[in-house]
Amino acid sequence: MGGICVNPWLLAAIIAVVVIAIVIKRMIGEPVNARDLFVAPAILTGIGILTLIKRTDLTGTDLTWVITGAVFGAALGALRGATVQLVDKGGVLWQRYTGRTFLAVIGTLALTAGFSILAAKMGMHENARPLQLSIGVSFLGESLMVGRRGMASGIPFAPARTR
Repeated sequence: MGGICVNPWLLAAIIAVVVIAIVIKRMIGEPVNARDLFVAPAILTGIGILTLIKRTDLTGTDLTWVITGAVFGAALGALRGATVQLVDKGGVLWQRYTGRTFLAVIGTLALTAGFSILAAKMGMHENARPLQLSIGVSFLGESLMVGRRGMASGIPFAPARTR
């Protein structure tokens, strides 16, 4: 069964550009709309899941740590999402990363690194946890928290931009 084969370095570069673009937009501030909140995290998570599905050498230990890591990553993303500033700007919801958000990012990176070291020491294969999955579930957790907080604020989400 043939599939699309993407050079791992090209894929890493694309992911880095997407993540950097998201962070820059959120540092400046941007209107919150459902599409922008969820499309990139869903795509990254999907790529990570497809990467796992293609692997034939995953063990039960690998899958246990991958699932635990995904839940942990989503929870850390939600924690980060709780630090995002939400404001009414022009009658629609806007979000902006704050200093607390970046402190949460640093803490998240440290906790994730510790988790990865522990997982490897407990028998998880190093290449059994795709980076795309880790980044995707983290942003998904953040987006779910921002979305929940935005809905609770009563401020309408911005309409999706037409391209």
